[in-house]
Amino acid sequence: MNVRRRDNGLLLAAEKVALGERSVLTEETFQRMMALERKRSERSRKPFILMLLDMGEQQTSAKNEKALVKIATALAANTRETDLTGWHQENRVIGVMFTEIGLEDRSVTLRIMIDRITETLRDNLTFEQFNRVRISFHVFPEDWDQDANQRQSNPTLYPDLVKRDESRRYFRVIKRSMDVTGSLVALLIFAPLLLVIAFAVKLTSKGPILFRQRRVGQHGEPFVFLKFRSMYVGNNASIHQEYVKKLIAGKAEKHPSNGNGAGVYKLTKDPRVTPIGAFLRKTSLDELPQFFNVLRGDMSLVGPRPPVPYEVEAYDVWHRCRLLEAKPGITGLWQVNGRSRVKFDDMVRLDLQYARTWSPWMDIKILLRTPGAVVLGEGAH
Repeated sequence: MNVRRRDNGLLLAAEKVALGERSVLTEETFQRMMALERKRSERSRKPFILMLLDMGEQQTSAKNEKALVKIATALAANTRETDLTGWHQENRVIGVMFTEIGLEDRSVTLRIMIDRITETLRDNLTFEQFNRVRISFHVFPEDWDQDANQRQSNPTLYPDLVKRDESRRYFRVIKRSMDVTGSLVALLIFAPLLLVIAFAVKLTSKGPILFRQRRVGQHGEPFVFLKFRSMYVGNNASIHQEYVKKLIAGKAEKHPSNGNGAGVYKLTKDPRVTPIGAFLRKTSLDELPQFFNVLRGDMSLVGPRPPVPYEVEAYDVWHRCRLLEAKPGITGLWQVNGRSRVKFDDMVRLDLQYARTWSPWMDIKILLRTPGAVVLGEGAH
């Protein structure tokens, strides 16, 4: 994003707060520009660095104003015209986005910024003011460690999504109530069927009844995913890993299915699958234990499908948005719109469409369409 693009009317003078020779964008405008900068970074594959200067809660507004004039002047001497300065939190935290940082230069650039900004602030602030300022740096896109047992996304880089979730608080309470009620009712209704399937799985192949797998949930937080086991124990996952990489890269071929002959983006003749497992997958009955995941809060009844860690490793940066904007679900917009007949990028777009236009009524409509999709076997094999 160049200077001319930044001056295209988005940065209105009315939305700026003049501080000395430097203009600081309002919190709303700065956060909107952060969202645009994330999209630009996803396309260009060039990261940006967000630097935050936290003034602390204990300072009065008058003291903040004087300190900020000095900070703004210091920033003017140490940032480029293409970088953006604004409020990350109004009257408390100033943010600066250093854009289009080369991947190979990231560590060097960060070190230079820290040294230069720290020295400049020390020269322009009193000792007391300098000690109150907390400086932090945040790089987008983040490096997700798939072995970590914690949240992978940095909420500091997504203030717009945090605000959106807060504005939907009432709807989220409704959604959680629907999840708990719906999963409890489903488990009661399907209890006899659950027992029959459990016996069938146990009697037809060696191994546990349930398949427990590490999956990646909302914000990149891992959880244990439950399904009825549909594969032989001790199988080699490399077949699936290789196909998933091709699928995400858009190089996978459709495999013939037992449906209408259009083929699916899925392994249909997987030697790892047991005979009873093939039936369970075809009818989606292997998914029934996920109602326990819903009860625990790891998943929702409706949402994007939770990926395995090696799938996330193959993601392009923009694919991660499906994990950031909605909790994973048992069914979703993708499942009722073609399922595995849809290319991976189109699946992600459907997940994002759901997350950005979500409402309780949309969940109800998807839930009502799901039995029909299962019966017809759309995208199954």
